[in-house]
Amino acid sequence: MKLGILGTGMIVKDLLTTIHELKIESIYILGTQQTEEETKSLCEQYHLDGYDLNYDDLLKRNIDTIYVALPNHLHYTFAKKALENGKHVIIEKPITANTFELKELIKIAKTKHLFMMEAMNIHYLPAYQTLKENIHRIGQPKIVSFNYSQYSSRYDDFKQNKIHPAFDYHKAGGALMDLNVYNIHGIVGLFGKPKRIQYLSNIEKQVDTSGILTLDYGNFKAVSIGAKDCKAPVMLTLQGDQGVLRIDTPINQLTKFEYINNQNESIIINKDENKHRLFYEFKQFINMIDYHDEMKVNYMLEISFIVSEIMQEARLQEGIVFDNDK
Repeated sequence: MKLGILGTGMIVKDLLTTIHELKIESIYILGTQQTEEETKSLCEQYHLDGYDLNYDDLLKRNIDTIYVALPNHLHYTFAKKALENGKHVIIEKPITANTFELKELIKIAKTKHLFMMEAMNIHYLPAYQTLKENIHRIGQPKIVSFNYSQYSSRYDDFKQNKIHPAFDYHKAGGALMDLNVYNIHGIVGLFGKPKRIQYLSNIEKQVDTSGILTLDYGNFKAVSIGAKDCKAPVMLTLQGDQGVLRIDTPINQLTKFEYINNQNESIIINKDENKHRLFYEFKQFINMIDYHDEMKVNYMLEISFIVSEIMQEARLQEGIVFDNDK
């Protein structure tokens, strides 16, 4: 892989801490006039091959893959341009602001025989794969409950009318898109598409600052809670008629979980390999591209599309409309 990285935010800085462990031939990064010093500093600190402040210049580099790590509302336009220039695309979560954008990107990628993937690390974590293998332990699922709630320091700014992208409906922000997306991916990755959903959210300034999503799977129910205006101890449970699986970290940071049967006997299954949580997804992205694993790419895209459908329907139920929808 020859990689071009778009952005210098926290997720990029996270990735750069583990990038040396991955088989990436060359890495260039895109900054802006305002972030040039920071971009140059990252380039020097992590021994990257170079940086650009103009997207067209980056696309002319000897790269084959673009990683879009920009605010949500920019994912579609920057990914589209990358695909049109013959580059594979990895897009940070949520993959796009709506399903219409996602459909078009998928069509372009397939037409040009390129790969597109969502950087949702959950599906590639060893502990999540092991969780899938152990779901049978709970018997028939009954209640699934995922809660990812963090009080955001940016919520204080939000209340003072200083709006950051994560709280800006103009930029496809909100608790659903920022935090609950992890829960939804975790649940869909385990159980597939629900029969129906309902979203109830706390809305301020036309964006959801927190909300409760219910997913009806027919013979069991799931609840997915995401909040940026309040916090709660992390507790994820998968309850069935034969026991419960309990997780005490957000699903995107999963390294271990506990199984407790109906006799209150418990075992802890630990898959912590002391790797950064982003290492696993990028290792798989490299393999999928290098070995042209179209089946795996399509499977992961199917999950991304289901999640996109769920989030779009959920926010529209609550009257949350993004600029990207128009």
